[in-house]
Amino acid sequence: MRGELKKKIKKGGKMQKRLIFLLCLCAFVVCKKGEEGEYDYLLREYTDVIFPLSGTENAWVTIIGGNHTGQYYVSPDGDDNNPGTQEQPFKTIAYGASQLQPGDTLVVFGTDRNARPIIAGEENLISAFDISNCQYVRIENLEITSNNGKEFREAISGTGGPVAHIVLKDLYIHHIDEFAIDIGDANDLQIIDCRITYCGFGCIGGPAGQQGGLRNVLISGCDLSYSGHYYQGGDGSNRPYDRPDGFGIEASEGPIEIRNTTATHNYGDGLDSKAKRTYIHECIIANNSCDGVKLWGDSSRVENTLIYGRGDGDATTTPWSPIVISTENNNAHFEIINCTVDDTVGENYIMHVQYDSPSIPVYLRIVNTIFCSRGNNAPMIWLAEAVNYDITYNLFYAPKDDRLLIQGNTTYTSSEVDQIGTGNIYGNPQFNTVAWGTEGNYHLKSGSPGIDAGDSLSAPDIDLEGKTRPQGNGVDMGCYEQ
Repeated sequence: MRGELKKKIKKGGKMQKRLIFLLCLCAFVVCKKGEEGEYDYLLREYTDVIFPLSGTENAWVTIIGGNHTGQYYVSPDGDDNNPGTQEQPFKTIAYGASQLQPGDTLVVFGTDRNARPIIAGEENLISAFDISNCQYVRIENLEITSNNGKEFREAISGTGGPVAHIVLKDLYIHHIDEFAIDIGDANDLQIIDCRITYCGFGCIGGPAGQQGGLRNVLISGCDLSYSGHYYQGGDGSNRPYDRPDGFGIEASEGPIEIRNTTATHNYGDGLDSKAKRTYIHECIIANNSCDGVKLWGDSSRVENTLIYGRGDGDATTTPWSPIVISTENNNAHFEIINCTVDDTVGENYIMHVQYDSPSIPVYLRIVNTIFCSRGNNAPMIWLAEAVNYDITYNLFYAPKDDRLLIQGNTTYTSSEVDQIGTGNIYGNPQFNTVAWGTEGNYHLKSGSPGIDAGDSLSAPDIDLEGKTRPQGNGVDMGCYEQ
């Protein structure tokens, strides 16, 4: 009896060992897959770069991921010798794109045909897509990233020639060594509902344009964050570019419209536009290491926008500010309307205008905006003497520094706030939760002096969240209507 029991135990031990071996083997396979990266398409050679062909005004070319209907199809289990049908798809996106004619749609399947396909790059490949000289092209619903941290330079490049009539929609681009979207000259470029994060050089940028730079550009519903927090598989500390922005472009004719977009935790600026006619509205610019919003071009405006967290939790003294306006255009016009600006780190102005070009005259209008500076040695606003301003119906609060506005030899303190312009007031705005390096809540508490205190004639019809203004007896100051 004892011998039979011993045999059963021994037999059970062998079964346990086999089970453990199988589990370890499965674990090894899973780990191996994770080490190589999970993707549907791997790009590693120049022949893998996708060069879309141009469409026409009435017959766009579309490349779209997911379970859609089109003229041609690509699948990871396809073959480029196939006819490219849904039942017999091509294997590579580059080959499929080369077969398109104006009006055609190339559907890119993932391993799961209902999921957004993942394109991964390696071998220091220059880009996933090169849209240089393209017109009338849509690229939609794709994820583009590096193959588990291997070197991969850009997601979408258009620096080899001007592009026109381009729609980039529902893209998730992340862990790219250089720019996610790198374009110098573009006319009619739309970047819609894209999430772009962890790019070494920045989310959206490019070289100086040769044909007017960026013109007629719309960026809507996007997340442009964590630029510089990644480079060649690391945390970005070894990146060669020290100030990667969420959005940073060279001199352009514009107009540029950025709406319903967030730019957070970038190691450079949140939004830095050298374009004329830049219009930023309903945006959140938070916890960026350098400037929050920087405007360079004439006829630019920021409206219904929240800006806070300069320094991203780092108390090191820097020359950066939440808002910077600097131009070489005589008599350029800038407006800040119904914005909320909060700063914790101090040791600098919360906003400065023409600091580097003090003799060039500009016009500045600020209305219905809340400025809160809670740091030490932190005067609010510095204006060059050549700045002509109209600053009305704003709420100022600087509990550790009484200087609200400095221009030349003139300094206005909290007791002189009404001398800055009509309707200006001083007091604690009573935000729900202020933040520095973390997410804040800058809605106003009941009893805030900013409620119903704005100028209704100057206020936009909605607030940052799309709520109709006014909700009370008057419009509120700041980006949120209570």
